[in-house]
Amino acid sequence: MTDLTVDRARLGYVPAQHAPLKIAESVLRMSLNSVHFVLPGGVDDPAVPSGGNAYDRRICLDLPGFGWQVHKHTVDGAWPRPGAGARAELARVLAEFPDDTVVLIDGLVACGVPEVVVPEAARLRLAVLVHLPLADETGLDPAVAAELDARERDVLRAAPAVVATSDWAVRRLVSHHGLAPERVHVAAPGADIAPLASGTDGVSRLLCVAAVTPRKGQHRLVEALAAAADLPWSCVCVGALGQDPEYVAHLRELIRAHGLEDRIHLAGAQAGAALDASYAAADLMVLTSYAETYGMAVTEALARGIPVLATDVGGLPEAVGRAPDGGVPGILVPPENPAALASELRGWFGEADVRRRLKAAARGRRAALDGWATTARSLAGVLGRLPSEPRRAA
Repeated sequence: MTDLTVDRARLGYVPAQHAPLKIAESVLRMSLNSVHFVLPGGVDDPAVPSGGNAYDRRICLDLPGFGWQVHKHTVDGAWPRPGAGARAELARVLAEFPDDTVVLIDGLVACGVPEVVVPEAARLRLAVLVHLPLADETGLDPAVAAELDARERDVLRAAPAVVATSDWAVRRLVSHHGLAPERVHVAAPGADIAPLASGTDGVSRLLCVAAVTPRKGQHRLVEALAAAADLPWSCVCVGALGQDPEYVAHLRELIRAHGLEDRIHLAGAQAGAALDASYAAADLMVLTSYAETYGMAVTEALARGIPVLATDVGGLPEAVGRAPDGGVPGILVPPENPAALASELRGWFGEADVRRRLKAAARGRRAALDGWATTARSLAGVLGRLPSEPRRAA
């Protein structure tokens, strides 16, 4: 006999809760504001995970808890430099929104096509969410980077509101594009507290979580590890391998040239239980990016009590942060300096006090991390303050 059957026998009835719940849900839906979120196609594709995609998906889930019903509109295209068909589809999507509609648009989609977005910014209550300034992508031809930078400036100056993912990114956008500071807001990524990582032996398993692309700089990690090949490390690189096949081939050749095939494993993209298992086995998180507006992989590691060794670029110092007692849960090294990275690795392996201090700070930082509710609350506040009569380009 099931528990429900026992309860029915004991009570003689089971209170009917369906109607009140439906009424409550109906009232909630009627009380929600609406935001139309325009996203790049593939945002939900598990084969191409990225911090921006994860952020966008989570915002869609959490904004309703802060009074905003989200309507998703995905637009396929080679963003931020789409073909004519993708530009036309984005123009169609935006044109169908009535005047004064609240629209949140991912910067990857918006910032490369001012000819489509700027005219609509004059009639829509528009906020642009910038995950990474377009020209900061590593490896761009200088002429392409300059063109994307100018296009992004046109879009952001026309938008009533701009949202960035760190205080550093806010400052960068304001100063670089000459934006009015009161129109640029921060909504930093949250983190879900996870079980403490058990690690391996407490020192030797290194983990890098990042798409294998020039901006993430895994070649610098390989060079640093080669300089510290006498240490007993192993390294797993988790991240998509399909975004830049030429760079991946170069990285594999570099690993072979240093004789590190048995010690560095390119695991490809992971999600769910597989990614959790990679974090659980890690003793130290390593990240050698050239540019990051925040660094969600860093806070994902800290959410498991894993210390971090990373380049001192962009918003990464914010992501590393401090424990409540002031302890720093990571080590930041200058970019373009594999020797400095190798030196810090030697300190990690050779000094037990350093490891204890970093691990204690990582656990303290773990307990103090903001969750995604804070992110959604910040973004809801921005949407709620959008002017009812959108202004034209600044």
